Amino acid sequence: MRNQVKILGVPIDQITEEEAFYRLTSFLEGSTVKKVYTPNPEIIMMAQQDEALFRVLEEADLVLPDGIGLIIASKIKGLGLKERVTGIDTMDKLLTYCGEKGKSIFLLGGKPGTAALACENMKKQYKGIKIAGFYHGYFQGKDEPEIIEEINQANPDILFVCLGAPKQEKWIYKYQHQLNCKLAMGVGGSVDIYAGTAKRAPILFQKLGLEWFYRLAKEPWRIKRMMALPKFLIRVTLKE
Repeated sequence: MRNQVKILGVPIDQITEEEAFYRLTSFLEGSTVKKVYTPNPEIIMMAQQDEALFRVLEEADLVLPDGIGLIIASKIKGLGLKERVTGIDTMDKLLTYCGEKGKSIFLLGGKPGTAALACENMKKQYKGIKIAGFYHGYFQGKDEPEIIEEINQANPDILFVCLGAPKQEKWIYKYQHQLNCKLAMGVGGSVDIYAGTAKRAPILFQKLGLEWFYRLAKEPWRIKRMMALPKFLIRVTLKE
């Protein structure tokens, strides 16, 4: 039974990390592509102005509450979201599972060379994992048929799409019926973390839900993007 709550109209699955992992691994036994997204407040705010993105999120097979702002919003409105379920932690669990079960992945995104480096690091970190292929994210529309063909020839169990929001969500939605995989999941900058070109916040910041603050301290130019969080909370608070 799928339980969802709506935050500014966007459906979010009311789910724990453990429940999400169970759902995702069950998707890998299916016969159709399942679409999984991990929105934070910034993406929810994007969807307020972008009807196409809003529809994409509505039609997802699983929408994980990534971002402490969603949990705060849930508490403000008494919606009952259980806990934060981050894309990067969920990806880690899936990669471990793939290594144990001999499942394969395809990584799409990042600068040229970044996806290749990420895949090399994954091979070292997750014993038994099968890397079906990878492709950088700096492609144009004319390249997409070639990319689809490469993914389909590789026939991965999971396609991790790291194109950033809202491009990755729309890309998965657009090509869902052409993709040869069981699960397509948007995971943003995760490719950079696995490549080692970016670092996650220290564990303490993660546990306190302050990864956004750590990123802002390290990259002050993010301030305009980070303003989406207070705007989001104000809008949630004022919304009937």
